[in-house]
Amino acid sequence: MVSSPHEAMHRIFQEYPGLFSRVSELLGVPIAAPASVSVMPTDLTESRPVERRVDTLLRFDGEGDESFLLAVEAQGKKDEDKPASWAYYLSYLYTKYRVPPLLLVVCQDRATAEWASRTVSIGPRQWPALTLRPLVAGPHNMPVITNVAEARKDLVLTTLAAITHAADPDIGAILKTLSTALRDAPEIIADPLVELTAQGLGSRPAAQQWRNLVAVDLSFYKSAISEEIRAEGRSEGRSEGRSEGRSEGRSEGIAQGILLFLARAGVDVPDEARERITTCRDLDTLNRWLLRAPTATSVEDVFAEE
Repeated sequence: MVSSPHEAMHRIFQEYPGLFSRVSELLGVPIAAPASVSVMPTDLTESRPVERRVDTLLRFDGEGDESFLLAVEAQGKKDEDKPASWAYYLSYLYTKYRVPPLLLVVCQDRATAEWASRTVSIGPRQWPALTLRPLVAGPHNMPVITNVAEARKDLVLTTLAAITHAADPDIGAILKTLSTALRDAPEIIADPLVELTAQGLGSRPAAQQWRNLVAVDLSFYKSAISEEIRAEGRSEGRSEGRSEGRSEGRSEGIAQGILLFLARAGVDVPDEARERITTCRDLDTLNRWLLRAPTATSVEDVFAEE
């Protein structure tokens, strides 16, 4: 079954084809930005009952005859059968389209990236007939972007870098930088990048960190993930409210969360308002306040319509 990180690592090139020019420069093989890009069919199946599909296939057309096909493969672990498949993909693509093909492999761990980077010679040792040389993007060569100004310069590259560094010990700082940079971006730009990042992190612990950042830093967006987080919060509040024995502890936790959000936003909380929050035991009311807290500019915003 294809995982969500697998999808994100190659689909980001479908959504933002121009990203490849920036990645190729980072990989030491600078390729100029194309004049146009076409998304190609990914089905490489022959008439015989052998099905082969590349993850993403793009056609880059430059000035004159400077055209090439880019096959993007997301690779989660070592697979000794893959080099043969990749060689088949490239040979088939060249046979079918008569356009030079190029393979980019995107990985999320260093060992897999180093394995995928190997040059594979196909043929007798004395005279290999074919040589497979993939470009590989992974945590070994993608930048660790923790500077917000740098992230704002290229939000798409920053998103790919965050996905490839999903297992990095500094992933919290990387994701915080990305979420902060996305705050200033129009929703039409930020929304797909929020979703791609969530997809790319998969079930790793960093995925929950991203969800928390989206709930706070990007709470004004109506993306699928942000709506899902808010729905989970409301559902959890209702579920906890059914248990009388845990109700008080739950209300105290929500109250502390409200105060934490307000503190992070720099909102002043007078003693009277603080007492109102910490002494409230109505879970529905507390959950309403909790949902308002991340975007509040004053404590009155939290109590609006109460």
